[in-house]
Amino acid sequence: MLADAVPPVRDSVLDAIGRTPAVRLRRVVEGPSADVIVKLEYYNPTGSYKDRMALAMVEGAERRGALRPGMRVVEYTGGSTGSSLALVCAVKGYPFLALSSDAWAKEKLDTMRALGAELQLEPSEGGKITPGLVERLRVRTERLATEDGTFWTDQFHNDDALEGYKGIGRELVEQTGGRVDAFCGGVGTAGMLVGVSRALKEAGCRARIVALEPESSPMLTAGHGGPHRVEGVAVGIVPSHLRAEDYDEARAVPEAEARVMARRLAREEGIFAGTSTGLNVAAAVRLARELGPGHTVATVAVDTGLKYLAGDLYSG
Repeated sequence: MLADAVPPVRDSVLDAIGRTPAVRLRRVVEGPSADVIVKLEYYNPTGSYKDRMALAMVEGAERRGALRPGMRVVEYTGGSTGSSLALVCAVKGYPFLALSSDAWAKEKLDTMRALGAELQLEPSEGGKITPGLVERLRVRTERLATEDGTFWTDQFHNDDALEGYKGIGRELVEQTGGRVDAFCGGVGTAGMLVGVSRALKEAGCRARIVALEPESSPMLTAGHGGPHRVEGVAVGIVPSHLRAEDYDEARAVPEAEARVMARRLAREEGIFAGTSTGLNVAAAVRLARELGPGHTVATVAVDTGLKYLAGDLYSG
């Protein structure tokens, strides 16, 4: 069904960030289950919910005077944050330096370059995301941040990111009439999960908040990280954004299950996304079976599957 009204002309692509559609799953939810609602965050300009965070961090720094014309922005990133920051910096006129690795999808690295970012790459261990890799990138970025004329967005500690992600929660309240019984999402910086959690609570919604991670890197559920291939989550630490009052439980999802669900979403629901989305929806489907009919579970489609075509997610 077409939307009731065509959105007005926006002043720039930055004004096209947010207000993403939410859809009800039809085929991958089986048996007596709650409804599963998925926010299609790949409708954002770079195809990722990280656009919300990038815009909030940059504009927050501008308001405080921490980021001024002529300064350089730096961040270490798996690619989606980097692509989003590259987009925002391109529109606003800031040079952007991204520190990343071959552990993340080539499409993401190429997108950052296409949007004008300078890249410095750290080699991985066999293409896997490991705690050591993330730590090396953090140390290099921290060193760069001491240089004159440089602003580090510091996504793992930047509270502006939480405000950016609150938009997802506010929109879910509007789209569901506040009828959300559970919300689940993968934890990387934890900004999205915490931002949504706080927005739902502020709206009076008492949804159960479930933090997710791959079973191969169970920092939240077992106290240790590990190598995995679910981009955007499980960086080997408990992120500082994640506080006990912002979530109710943590669950680990087998990576193989997440990959199968990503492919099912594309072929059965027409939702074309990546492995982290598969992880989110696999957990949401389990929650829906536990809660049963008459309830609603919500989660997000993190980014577009176009970022994963060069890998084996869709070729296997």
